[in-house]
Amino acid sequence: MADQSVLVVPSVLPADYSRLGEEVKALEDAGVDRIQWDVMDGHFVPNLTFGPDIIGACRDHASVPFEAHLMVSDPDAMMSQYVDAGCEWVIVHAEAPIHLHRSLELVNKAGGKAAVALNPATPASAVAHVLDLVDMVLVMTVNPGFGGQDYLSSMEPKVTEVRDMIERSGRDIDLEVDGGVGPKNAAAVVAAGARVLVAGSALYKHEGGLEAAVDAIRSAGEQALADDA
Repeated sequence: MADQSVLVVPSVLPADYSRLGEEVKALEDAGVDRIQWDVMDGHFVPNLTFGPDIIGACRDHASVPFEAHLMVSDPDAMMSQYVDAGCEWVIVHAEAPIHLHRSLELVNKAGGKAAVALNPATPASAVAHVLDLVDMVLVMTVNPGFGGQDYLSSMEPKVTEVRDMIERSGRDIDLEVDGGVGPKNAAAVVAAGARVLVAGSALYKHEGGLEAAVDAIRSAGEQALADDA
């Protein structure tokens, strides 16, 4: 991914579930780069959300890539279903599978782009030996399971640590941040090293609407890149 670009990826967690197809189209019309589906199983996190059939039913409503963020205890059992449902990216938590290498290889074999996520208490070193298998690392800046949580600025040094690891690897790996991200902290997230920003509540609660929210987050992030140039 080019260093001088900031991608905005909405979480559909705050969307109106009775009209998800329309919500997905509205997000694409607002100029987002990808759409993230927070998949929760009620075990790894205390919530239940989207099955593959729901995501598959929404796939034709937008052309931007879909991400499946698997906040589940047994990702191996379901990841191929999310690829089949139209998710180009599948994000597996480092804390969930017994054999992380195997899980990431399963994503790749299913035809998806593999990504690995880190909960706030999980050190960056947990992904040091799987960078050869992934196209993206996701650093959580909230504890997963619910939308609308406050951004944990204490995670910024970990974002920078992961960025340094990626650069040393020599591979073209995206670095995504998810949790409490909005226009007010997008610059700090990008300055720490992320280039892919997931936003949920900040998009849906923005007084100017979705497009204005996307523009505000992207502009803040790209200004941080310009300031660092």
